[in-house]
Amino acid sequence: MAGSMRVLVTGATGYIGGRLVPRLLEAGAEVRCLARNPAKLDGAAWRGLVEVAEADLFDGTGLTRALSGVDVAYYLVHAIDTGADFAARDREMAHRFAAAAREAGVRRIVYLGGLGDAGNARLSAHLTSRAEVGRILRQDGVPTVALRAAVIIGTGSVSFEMLRYLTERLPVMVTPSWVRTQIQPVAIDDVLHYLTEAASLPAGIDRDFDIGGPDIIDYQDMMQRYAAAAGLIRRLVLPVPLLSPRLSSLWVGLITPVPGAMARPLVDSLRNEVVCRDHDIAELVPDPPTGLLGIDEALRRALSPQAPASDVLSTDPRWAGGAEHSTESRATVDVTPERAWQVAATLGGDAGRARSGAGRTGGLLGRLFGTRRPQRGPAGAAEPRAGDMRGIWRIEQVQAGRSLRLRAETRMPGEAHLELRVEYTDPPVLVQRLVFRPRGLAGEAYWHLARVMHTLLFDRLLRSVAGREHRLPTLTR
Repeated sequence: MAGSMRVLVTGATGYIGGRLVPRLLEAGAEVRCLARNPAKLDGAAWRGLVEVAEADLFDGTGLTRALSGVDVAYYLVHAIDTGADFAARDREMAHRFAAAAREAGVRRIVYLGGLGDAGNARLSAHLTSRAEVGRILRQDGVPTVALRAAVIIGTGSVSFEMLRYLTERLPVMVTPSWVRTQIQPVAIDDVLHYLTEAASLPAGIDRDFDIGGPDIIDYQDMMQRYAAAAGLIRRLVLPVPLLSPRLSSLWVGLITPVPGAMARPLVDSLRNEVVCRDHDIAELVPDPPTGLLGIDEALRRALSPQAPASDVLSTDPRWAGGAEHSTESRATVDVTPERAWQVAATLGGDAGRARSGAGRTGGLLGRLFGTRRPQRGPAGAAEPRAGDMRGIWRIEQVQAGRSLRLRAETRMPGEAHLELRVEYTDPPVLVQRLVFRPRGLAGEAYWHLARVMHTLLFDRLLRSVAGREHRLPTLTR
């Protein structure tokens, strides 16, 4: 991408836009984000590095001003979550945006659509709408590069999240025949690569490009590969021909937290084969230096907390990234904040182990989370330090005298974090919060046991803080 290029990103609060903005900034672009509600971007790490234009694509308010002075405009919005008339709304927004871009002198629009044969009479309403939007942008607006993709593999992608929840929660599933539909998934890293480079394509290019990963598989195979990447046992998938798209969407809505308004058109699209016709985009945009990511590596990155493109963003839906359960207990304590911290900070360590309810709490939590003999912390440690072990818990963050965040390091069907916090109010408040990300059906069942144990262990911690069993403070939960 040429340095100092001015770009507008619509959909910056969405899945693709929120991950594209930092890539564009890294490439040297001047970025302006269009948002109907700018406050939704306040939590973005890059908020201070971009200009934000308040505008509404639904009624056109502020659109001309947002496009003023822009070289390249990214069109990354979709009305799929607005109900049955989403195609009509998509059509209206595309016409409005294309006309405003032409009037503002924008040189290029970059659009991300979906794969699918537009001439197929059985093409789903969702994929038909995606193709129609691309045509409108080209015909009404300025030269448009329309990238067409199938399932995007990455945290936050609605299709991927549906796959995640179905595979995680159903070790045995009776499925419609669409599980054998051929697809060519693509990793989010590769989608962002193509989107970033599309801004610098030679002038005059005005066409569709298919983008996809190197693997052509079916949904059943993708579920099995997800299970392997997530450390789950192989899933038993039983395809049956009797489930209609509507029944399928109801089934998906029951098993996953994806809203029905989004799930229904997406499930209806699963019957359509989505495979690239060609890979001629490589003539203009070379593949990444390490090559396009295969499905197994794409899944590994999607499940890795160290992969930046798979981080859960503040603008993502609450269900993005898989299920997350938490339980919090709070209690006012009749001691000084320093005393409350002193006990909380010994969780699982040697200091005060013989008499500390916190030490016993660490031991019981260790047994709960799969360790028969909890590892002892540093002998006589007065203050916890990041990286130290407390029983099964590795300390991740410490704010001395106030808060402690720990991560369980043991084999279990999920990932557990424990947070302890002292609130300096009058009287002080001790807070304990357990966060658990389950893996598979076993993880969901495991959580219910952990939640009960958490409440019992918090009571024990409070007794230790009070110093005497009969001075147990009143709980507020």
